[in-house]
Amino acid sequence: MGNWENFQTLKQDPLAAFAKRNPAFYSRYAGMDDEFGFNMDTFAKWEPFFRFCYEDYFKVRVHGIENIPGEGRALLFGNHSGLIPLDGAMLTMTMCSKHPSPRRIRYLATDWFFTMPGVGKWIQHTGQVRASKENATKLLNNEELVGIYPEGIRGVGKRFDERYRLIDFHPGFVQLAIATQTPIIPVATIGGDEIFPNFVNIKQLAQLTAMPFFPVTLGFPWLPFPLNLMPLPVRWLIKVNKPIDLGYPVEKAADRKLALKIARELQYDVQRQLNQLLRERKSLFTEWDEDPSHNHEHHPTASMTK
Repeated sequence: MGNWENFQTLKQDPLAAFAKRNPAFYSRYAGMDDEFGFNMDTFAKWEPFFRFCYEDYFKVRVHGIENIPGEGRALLFGNHSGLIPLDGAMLTMTMCSKHPSPRRIRYLATDWFFTMPGVGKWIQHTGQVRASKENATKLLNNEELVGIYPEGIRGVGKRFDERYRLIDFHPGFVQLAIATQTPIIPVATIGGDEIFPNFVNIKQLAQLTAMPFFPVTLGFPWLPFPLNLMPLPVRWLIKVNKPIDLGYPVEKAADRKLALKIARELQYDVQRQLNQLLRERKSLFTEWDEDPSHNHEHHPTASMTK
């Protein structure tokens, strides 16, 4: 499905149209109670919009989607970007429609998003979960896919001159992976850092408005809503790497020094992959090749494996 055909489904019953378009995903979760608030009706209602962004506006290319397991738990992590965090939504679209065994990814969202009027419930209904160790552990014990951005909210607020420079990963995701004996999957995303070029972060206004950052972009705050939220049509590439089994026993989860060391190694590996992919990119608005010119699989260092 392409172009404005995505929006033609809005004239139909959204849930019925979604079930016809994504039967495997629908049958997997339809009628299932979810303690975190996932709502199939809301997901189906918004799916055409995000599919339009994925297929037609950003023309997202994803490599390595087969590295995400069709069954069982896994912890996905990578670079965060975009002011409005669309990176998770784009990978969700891939999992929903392109994966041989479609699944939802439960992204852990910071508390700030749940304080925004009308946004908190919408985030829950579309599958995201308030970030906490308890919630993440419960999701993984339920054999779900969990998405974490170890840069946190700081990652989406980078200035344009800081794009694709990873902020130090919080080691909590490593401790979580060891504690739950969950494989981790590195994901590198190119494109998101340029859709809302953030030239200045006005900290005083951020404090005044209780926002984690106050960006000044090409459209914000100059243009009226919703024009000030119109992203640039940058072409995206998402590279999903092979799962990594850290190989440490559960009791090592309490070793914060070890977790910090592993988190830094993983951060540097993702940074190297981002740097390589950026060197291969022809331009912001040119579609990516069907396959990258090199195999950029993530290879954990010896200190992370047994």
